[in-house]
This record gives sequence, C-alpha cells and structure tokens, in this order.
Amino acid sequence: MIDLHYWPTPNGKKVSILLEEAEIPYNLIPCRIGMGDQFTDEFLRMSPNNRMPAIVDHDPPGGGAPISVFESGAILVYLAEKVGRFYPSEIRSRTEVSQWVFWQMANQGPKLGECGHFKRLDESQGDQTYAITRFTNEANRLYGVMNNRLYDRRYLAGDEYTIADMISYPWASRWEGQGQDIKEFPYVERWLVELGERPAVRRGMAAGSDWKVDASGISDEEKRRLRNLLYNQRARPAPEGGLL
Repeated sequence: MIDLHYWPTPNGKKVSILLEEAEIPYNLIPCRIGMGDQFTDEFLRMSPNNRMPAIVDHDPPGGGAPISVFESGAILVYLAEKVGRFYPSEIRSRTEVSQWVFWQMANQGPKLGECGHFKRLDESQGDQTYAITRFTNEANRLYGVMNNRLYDRRYLAGDEYTIADMISYPWASRWEGQGQDIKEFPYVERWLVELGERPAVRRGMAAGSDWKVDASGISDEEKRRLRNLLYNQRARPAPEGGLL
C-alpha cells in the first residue's frame, strides 16, 4: 500500500495518474499546502524540501521497512520501477524517457509554475509586468518544445506511453491559465486530447478535487503569517551537534 501525501495541484496529480494507470492501491492523505502542512516536522522527515507530493511505500521491493520518497520525478521513477511498467528497461528507450522526465522537472514545471504565480498576484505586490511577460514567453517557448517533439511521434518519448507523458500532462493541461493559445500548438493539443480521454488519467486528475479549505474562520493575522510562511521562506536552521 502506498500513502500519497497530496494536494490536488499539477505536481500532486503526476503521481495520482501513475498510481491509477498502474493500478497500485493507495491512500490519499491531504497535505494542505495553503495551510502550511508541508512545514510540519512529521512531513519534513518524509520530504526534506518541505514540498508535496511525498509517498510512503509500506510494501517496498525486497521487503523490509517502509520507504519514503519525495520529489515527483523521483516518485514516478520509483513506482514505475516497482511495477515494471511505463519506464523501459532497454537503454535507448529508457534514456529517452529519462530526458523528458528531467526536462519536466527542471523546465516545464518550474517555469509554468512561476508564470501562474506572477499572474495571480494583486496590485499590492507591485508591478509584475516584467515577470508576467518573462514567464508567459518562457511558457510559450516550452509549449513549442513539446509541439516540435510531438509532431512526428505519438508520445514524448516515442511511440510508447510512459511516465514522461504522465509527468508533463497536468501542467500542460492548464495552458489557458498560463496565457497560451493551444491552437498555436496543434501537436500538443492532439496529445492532450488523447491523454485526457484515458480513464486512469481522468481518475488521477480528479483525485482530491472535492477537497476544500474553509478560510472563513482564519484571522487576518493568521493569513499574514501563512502568506509569509508560503512566499517568504528562508533557510531552516540545522540542528546543533551535527558532523562538523
């Protein structure tokens, strides 16, 4: 059984899609990122970067104690290797998949995330024109990378559906909020339509969709505290008595 510490964002949905595709039993455990659940000591032990998703595998390959994994790319690789699906063993095919998994983690996810972040800020945070233009253009460039990749192959890593597609789909499905016109990228649109029709993708994308956080009882002071916690983070001090 897999415990998935999760909130229904694109990064979380990467993992729920694979769990549904591979038919791996899992428990969905809310990690309310807007309320700071990711900063608790318990979560830090699973995810040293204080970011969801994270998983705990209570039945790891080879047995033994449960294994926890953080970072969505590492989670997808771990789960795909565990079930022997969606991550080819042949070196050339595996390398194609790995390249696109790393591309998503280093480029698509962070840049599209920044695009959305700056577009959501209100006027109280100052003029965001440069940042919005910068990241909207970068988002456009990245959709172009995908479009050129998909024009002559069915999936990102070739003719086989893999974790490269699962990891990239949730962010790409939000093209409208990133200021893009999907008609400019017809091969990406074709890929989005095909993946969006897969029952497991639909289930993975819907996971936790009914979860809500009631903010009506949160004081203005608490809202300011949470805002500072979420958007003005600095280094967390290491415990004393370490290896110096």
